Amino acid sequence: MGRSTFEWPRGAEARDTAALELWLAVHGWEVDPTVFMAGGLGPAVQVQPIGAADEDEEPGLLILPGETVEYAQDRMRIAPRPTVAACCGTEQHRAS
Repeated sequence: MGRSTFEWPRGAEARDTAALELWLAVHGWEVDPTVFMAGGLGPAVQVQPIGAADEDEEPGLLILPGETVEYAQDRMRIAPRPTVAACCGTEQHRAS
């Protein structure tokens, strides 16, 4: 399976959660039902490999509102945000 991404939106609703759960299941991951975090920009979700709740370690990933998750080569990670070049141009005014 190649790379795949999912954007967890700010202000996520039930339909967004359902879409995330479906996308995760395709890759062998699930939402951790024991973790719930609400914030001003919407809910954050903890995800983990399916069946990881039975393990002692915590291999999960916390997804914050507005983040994009990337699945690549059996790993989940937060996708790097594209860099935007800062524009610091100044206008020069000429006296007439």
